[in-house]
Amino acid sequence: MEFLGTTQLASYCGRKNSCLFPALIPVSTTKDTYCLPVYQERSCWRPVLPNRVVLTPPSSDKQFNPTERLPAVLPALRATAYSRYSTRDWHHANMVQIKESEDFRHHAGTLNADSTRLMQDKNRLTFRMQEDSRRKLGERISHIHFWRSELISELECLLKETQALETAKKRLECAAAEIQAPLTTAIECLYLREKRQGMDLVHDDVEENLLKEVDFFKDCQEMLTKLAQTIDEQLGTNRDAQHALEQDLSDKSSTRFIDEKCFNLKNTSDCIDFYHGAEKVDGTVSVPATWAKFSEDNIKCSQRARAISVKLREEAEAALESAAEDMRNLFSSTNVAFVNRIAEVADAKNKLQAQLAKILQEIFLTENTITLLERSIKAKEYPLKVAQTRLERRTRRPNIELCRDAPQFQLVTEVCTIDDTLQTLKQRLQEACDSLQILVLNKSNLEHEISVKANSFFIDKRCMDMRKLFPSTPRLAGYA
Repeated sequence: MEFLGTTQLASYCGRKNSCLFPALIPVSTTKDTYCLPVYQERSCWRPVLPNRVVLTPPSSDKQFNPTERLPAVLPALRATAYSRYSTRDWHHANMVQIKESEDFRHHAGTLNADSTRLMQDKNRLTFRMQEDSRRKLGERISHIHFWRSELISELECLLKETQALETAKKRLECAAAEIQAPLTTAIECLYLREKRQGMDLVHDDVEENLLKEVDFFKDCQEMLTKLAQTIDEQLGTNRDAQHALEQDLSDKSSTRFIDEKCFNLKNTSDCIDFYHGAEKVDGTVSVPATWAKFSEDNIKCSQRARAISVKLREEAEAALESAAEDMRNLFSSTNVAFVNRIAEVADAKNKLQAQLAKILQEIFLTENTITLLERSIKAKEYPLKVAQTRLERRTRRPNIELCRDAPQFQLVTEVCTIDDTLQTLKQRLQEACDSLQILVLNKSNLEHEISVKANSFFIDKRCMDMRKLFPSTPRLAGYA
């Protein structure tokens, strides 16, 4: 007999053949299963007992045929007609029957004891396996909860960083839009100053500062736009990382819900059922190492995206502050140059106006001088006429009376002196007329220069009026 509890090799595994339980002939499944069992035929007409004691028929001269039917006799005459067994055989058969019954009872008791122990062992094994499965499910749920909390924490940080990066992008876009106004103003100032006339079309400090402003504003606008585009690309990377985290978090939430349902299942639950072959279906796509690495990679990817986002935000903040400060300084420098230039133009215009007043006064005096010279020349004509008339009359003296006397010398001297005086006065009159023309031309030039300076002054003042509205430093930094 095998050791109790070893179900595979127990002695009760096979069916024993006995006289009480003859072997059944296998019944075909294609035939009726409700037919009575047919017993196998043995070589002897008595069944073999467990102790291998075989009963033999009584001796007689006639050979016994097991298949021969006994003669039909009445029950009253059966004992006298034919005696089948002896008393000894009868007692021996009873003893064998009792012994066989005891053996079967012993085997049945052993079977019951082994079955009880087997059931207890299997119950303990099943309970232990079920508890181990429940414990492992609990551990798995704790692992899922850990990674889920990590994913939630990382997702919250990523969302905050993404929101901050979007704010930085909006600030860059607002700052680039705010630069457009001073850039347009600077370009308009350059175009307006091209309307200056003559010598006032000078490449002065104002023009240099305006050109610097235009170049700097364009460079700042381009730099801020490129940085905003880079941030926009990084926002796409952040959204990809966010999608991966959300997908992983959703999968882990579903998995936690399923595993918690499995963890809470009991033998008395209503939703349990047989699913034959479920243990043979292996639909897994990962192992614990790759499962944990997948979430870890998602978290690391999100952390890298956050690190790049922080760096971009710092660059954007530094660029905005630097651009705002440089633009404000350059704007102030250009305004100072404008003020200085306006003061210079105003001073030159005032000097020209003062000089024009002097020229006008000198023109008035020159005109008076010319008038006096003309009068003086006109006045010298009569004495000349008198002197020349006297000389002409004295030429009519007769004969010896044509004497070169003192009056003659005096009249000749007087005529020559008056002629010299007239020539001198006419030359001076011509010089005065020439000077008057020069003064008038100078007056015209001064008036033109004054108009040019007035035009330049008006243009620079208009530029200054346009430059009064410059964005504040917070607006240049992207704050609304």
